[in-house]
Amino acid sequence: MAADGDRLEDAIMRAGVQSSLPADHHDDDSTRDDRRQPTDRRASEEPTISTTPPTTTGNVDTAAEGGRDLGRASALLAVGTMVSRLLGFAKTFVLAYAIGQANSRAADAFAVSNQLPNNIYALIAGGLLSAVLIPQIVRSMSQNGDGGRAYVNKIVTLGGSVFVVITVIATLLAPVLVRVYAAQADDGKGFSPAATDLAVAFAFWCLPQILFYAMYSLLGEVLNAKQVFGPFTWAPLINNVIAIAGLVVFIALFGNRTMNAGTEDWTPLKIAVLAGSASLGVLAQAAFLPFFWKRAGLTFRPDFRWRGVGLKATGTAAGWLFAMILVTQLAGIVQSRVASLGSGNAGNAVLQNAWLLFMLPHSIIAVSIATAYFTRMSHDAERGDLAAVRRNLSLSLRIVGLFTVFSAVALMVVAVPFGRMFSNTFEGAVSIGGVLLAYMPGLVLFSMLFIIQRVFWAMHDHRTPFLMQLVQSGLFVIGALAVTALPGQVIGLAVAACTTVAGSAQTIVALVLVRRRLDGIEGPVVTRSHLQFVVAALVAGAVGLVVVHFFGAFRQDGFAMADFTSAAITVVLGGVVMVAVYFGVLAAIRNAEVRSAVDLVRARLGR
Repeated sequence: MAADGDRLEDAIMRAGVQSSLPADHHDDDSTRDDRRQPTDRRASEEPTISTTPPTTTGNVDTAAEGGRDLGRASALLAVGTMVSRLLGFAKTFVLAYAIGQANSRAADAFAVSNQLPNNIYALIAGGLLSAVLIPQIVRSMSQNGDGGRAYVNKIVTLGGSVFVVITVIATLLAPVLVRVYAAQADDGKGFSPAATDLAVAFAFWCLPQILFYAMYSLLGEVLNAKQVFGPFTWAPLINNVIAIAGLVVFIALFGNRTMNAGTEDWTPLKIAVLAGSASLGVLAQAAFLPFFWKRAGLTFRPDFRWRGVGLKATGTAAGWLFAMILVTQLAGIVQSRVASLGSGNAGNAVLQNAWLLFMLPHSIIAVSIATAYFTRMSHDAERGDLAAVRRNLSLSLRIVGLFTVFSAVALMVVAVPFGRMFSNTFEGAVSIGGVLLAYMPGLVLFSMLFIIQRVFWAMHDHRTPFLMQLVQSGLFVIGALAVTALPGQVIGLAVAACTTVAGSAQTIVALVLVRRRLDGIEGPVVTRSHLQFVVAALVAGAVGLVVVHFFGAFRQDGFAMADFTSAAITVVLGGVVMVAVYFGVLAAIRNAEVRSAVDLVRARLGR
């Protein structure tokens, strides 16, 4: 159960879909490939929000003007994203203390219900709002004499009206949606009738978030198009603060996980405080943005004359993006249903929080670096300079690998003490740690895939990423269906392992395809660098294992298993030691990517 703003991000990231079409021009197929129009905006990580300033369609020198200011703005946004992620972690810790995580049927019920609005929003808005409507905003601002005000009024009115209807329908269908995403097997695995009823009650409070997410995304995209970038990045912090406050009130009124992990004694007031405070946080996140419209030179007047908002002028690219999200969401339904069979052990709640940790190094490191290089590759592709695309792809893969290889090994080392931070029992810590161990081997290839997809988008190819997604979703569904035959105690771990295997296969296919498309990807250089990373990470991981073992991370009576604080101390000390050893080894072997990473960070800071 990640931070609400971040769960929205993660729902789309599983599909690897960017927030908007890289270039939404309406040339015929024969001229589009030749012209290689650059992107209107950089790729982003929120489903319908651009997290970085838009690039121009001029030459590289023009795009580089004001680089210092844009670099600092990008750094500010990166800080906002990181703070939001960290505060989201704090919320998950408080939530785990309130209702438990492993072996908590109440936590699994809330996990399914609180994820529903994200899944529905990602399916509808990810394929329609971002890909169909959002690209028109920047165009209207540049082409219309009123700076796009009339168009913005139309699109906000349209979006709000459509999502009011969608939200009402989805809320009325809450019992159906819960039963679509949660399963109960004949052998007793899965949600009990009481857990299903509790999830339905949660869903009635959570599903209004669909509207709040839609307005947050739409209003934020308008602000970004007006080059007011900060509000949408920092708005999720308000969400998290309100949600944490609601959880504190919940704990004060109803106690902690020892009393709330089951499905009994959930009164309407108890349900309203937990789920209602979660929705209130998302509402505040959306309501924060209109305060900045005046700064952007905008005023809103409802306009129901929707003719000409650009629903038809989107081309095939929007269709491929929507198809990708559709396939991903269908696989997500399978995942949720299979994970629910592990409810009471390592079920939906454990998988969601483990995925949140998995996404942390990716979202902070890989996304930031890929965003910077995506712009370069777009300009290179526009000029038809495939050699430059290859160089930038190679360098971005190596710099991202520098961090993700270490993150994967380090998080595997501290998986069990990290699990203890979410659970009050040794068995729960081991269960959560096992799911983390199953996810983490796929981190490096997952981040590689994120970058490779942007190579295809830079070259205006949306069909290939969709086909790659078919590989991942197909393999995952096959594996997940096979998992249903396993005992409930290992279903969560097995689902995470299926995700890793399917995602890794997708990346391997992507590497083969992009190598053919670019006539090479500097494979020997990338491989050599990653071998250096792996060696350094294994050395650091071995030292880290000694440290966490010294603190009793794998013993029920060990210091690391005593309580939350001792587990956190073990994670921090083990992490610090591993960081020092890792970069020490790389410095000793004179790894070139360390220096490149430092230069990139300095450039992002505008120094």
